[in-house]
Order: sequence, then structure tokens, then C-alpha cells
Amino acid sequence: MARPTKIGAIDALEMLPDWSDTPGDRDEIARTFRFADFNLAFAFMTRVALLAEKRDHHPEWRNVYNVVEVILTTHDAGGVTSLDVEMAQFMDRAAGQTGATP
Repeated sequence: MARPTKIGAIDALEMLPDWSDTPGDRDEIARTFRFADFNLAFAFMTRVALLAEKRDHHPEWRNVYNVVEVILTTHDAGGVTSLDVEMAQFMDRAAGQTGATP
């Protein structure tokens, strides 16, 4: 499968209103998801992990109890690509289905 080309965080964020740019010089996007408890956070991460493995595109993330912090970038493209947008949109849907709170 051909790897996608870089589109950049600014263009990606136009399609992802709940995501943000990160400070620093890396081209990446980020979002924090909050759930009612650890089980729901872990269920969300499991759903995302299955797609990540299928797409061979793995997020940088951190989980503490009910909070999941995510950073997306395509390392081999040097920044944000359509693959990151696809993953972010999937995460947004999965979070809504799993009961994330704003």
C-alpha cells in the first residue's frame, strides 16, 4: 500500500474541529478524550488499536484512568497526512459511541 503524502496540520484541522495543533516544531494534531471511567477509556483504545493495526498507522497516546491523550502524525511522511485525518475521524466516532464527555 502506498503511503499518503503530507497535507499538514493546518489543512487537517479544517476537517477536524475538535482537534488542535501542538506546540513545538513537529507537524502533528492532538486531542484529549475523557470518559466516565477506565473501562470506557480502555474500550475506546481497543477499538482504535484494531483499526491502527489494520491501517499500519499507530497513534502516540497516553492513558491515565478515564483520560486518553492522542497525538497523530505520519512519521515517514514528516507530518500530518490523510491517514491521520482518517484515524482522527474514526476516533471521534468511536469516542461518541463509547460515551466520551467534552
